[in-house]
Amino acid sequence: MSAICIVSHAAYGAMTGGRDGHAGGVERQTSMTARFLAARGHDVSLVVWSEGPPQDERIDGVRVIKLCKQADGLPGLRFLHPRWTSLSAALGRADADVYYHNCAEAITGQVAIWCRRHSRPFVYSVASDPECDPALPMLPHARERVLFRHGLRRADRILVQTRAQQESLLRGFGLTGTVLPMPCEGPSDQEYAEPNPFSCPQPRVVWVGRLSSEKRLEWLIDIAAMVPELAFEVAGAAADGDEKAHRLSARAAAMPNVTLLGKVPRSQMPNVYRNALALLCTSVYEGFPNTFLEAWSHGIPVVSTIDPDNLIAARGLGVVAHDPQALVAAIRELASSAARWHEVSVRARGYFCERHLPEQALPMFEQVLVEAASRRKARA
Repeated sequence: MSAICIVSHAAYGAMTGGRDGHAGGVERQTSMTARFLAARGHDVSLVVWSEGPPQDERIDGVRVIKLCKQADGLPGLRFLHPRWTSLSAALGRADADVYYHNCAEAITGQVAIWCRRHSRPFVYSVASDPECDPALPMLPHARERVLFRHGLRRADRILVQTRAQQESLLRGFGLTGTVLPMPCEGPSDQEYAEPNPFSCPQPRVVWVGRLSSEKRLEWLIDIAAMVPELAFEVAGAAADGDEKAHRLSARAAAMPNVTLLGKVPRSQMPNVYRNALALLCTSVYEGFPNTFLEAWSHGIPVVSTIDPDNLIAARGLGVVAHDPQALVAAIRELASSAARWHEVSVRARGYFCERHLPEQALPMFEQVLVEAASRRKARA
């Protein structure tokens, strides 16, 4: 067995059920991976911001190592202390055979620097398409871009979600990525109930995600206005201080056919998907969204501006469109025929079970991490 450290600063909320703190797709995946690896007998550490009790904890067999609080320190100086210093101390406390980080940020480089200094393997996992673009459009500050590029180039292994990311990484950085299917928890065959949105008085379209600019909640508002006969539910919350997101939330809340669910606990998300007509994605960019996998696990088609590796179009898992009017047409296409909708639903559930069940996907992640850890053990 190996000692494995996962660095995911915002994952405490996901480890505790998603009721508090941030719990996005990256955090859900890393917390699921941590639990899986611990259950397989590995010594797993998860490095997170200091939330909940101030001391380190053990949750579901995972040692949760606390950094400073995210708000600690003086503006302008907190980047170095206490953030970077507490990260270095936490990586040392983990004393792992291999370190893993997912999602492009300055932390990628910080972890890579520590690993190089202490002769530990580092595995990086790409979380979205722009991370493979050398311009790094999602990182606004030069410091972040410099550190991320350093970490990416120093990684012993790079994992990607799609073939498109693999090609972009090679073209843009000259680096090789390994494509692995993303794991996602969903209903088992025994738990799965065939959905039927047409049994509802007003069929629902669901929109799930952070209320951030790249998700384009304003498109959902426009679409809802054009399809008054359908109900729309938004599962997600605006970040503190994001004035644009709060204004959009207020606009959405004023619409008669839009319901804002706010931040939904992980345990309640199946109720959001169950019997929905479609999951609507209006994003400018994504990687391979966990929300797609969650929807497909419940047999729910996806109507989206994003199509990872052309899967939606090629395998008939929903409809792809690129402006609000075309998304409206796609939604109405699904709503127009129960028989057509059920064909897509069956394909969606079948694809999920074929590729993304945790028991299928997570052993592939385990193999990569164990292989990386074994090289360190061989050198010791």
